Amino acid sequence: MTQAELEKIIAAPGNICLRGEDLRGADLRQADLTHADLTHADLRQADLSSAELRYVELSSANLRGANLRGVNLFGANLRGVNLFGANLFGANLKHADLSSANLKHADLSSANLKGANLSSATLRGADMSGAELRDANLFFADMSGADMRDADLRDADLRCAKLAGADLRHADLNRANLRHANLIEADLNRANLRGADLRGAKK
Repeated sequence: MTQAELEKIIAAPGNICLRGEDLRGADLRQADLTHADLTHADLRQADLSSAELRYVELSSANLRGANLRGVNLFGANLRGVNLFGANLFGANLKHADLSSANLKHADLSSANLKGANLSSATLRGADMSGAELRDANLFFADMSGADMRDADLRDADLRCAKLAGADLRHADLNRANLRHANLIEADLNRANLRGADLRGAKK
């Protein structure tokens, strides 16, 4: 699909359907794709910075290396999406569904993931420093080696999560559920663990 064809579809009235489309490298900066269907779309290396993607359908889409800096993905469906190495700095992912997503080496620094579902997601080596993860579901998520300095994880569900080698310095884990989590070699220096449930956790 050419850039001109893409812009025509976006400008047309009604719901936007780009299901399964090849949108590699597309320029979607500041585009309004609210409620759009991008299921299975190929958006590798696409530029979606500052785009409106509220409640968008992106399940199983390929966003490897995409620029999603400052994007609004409130309530979006991102189940099983490939976001390997994507730039999500400052993105709004509040209440988004990222279950089973691939976020390895993604930049989620300063992102808002409050109440997001990240169960079984892969976040190995991701930059989550300063991210808002309060009330997030991180059950069985793999955050091995992730940078989680200054992250807000209050009341987060981290049961059975893999946090081996993660940097959690100054992170707020107040009332977090860390039952059976793997914290081997994790750096918890100056982390707030007040009220956290660490029963069965590996340290």
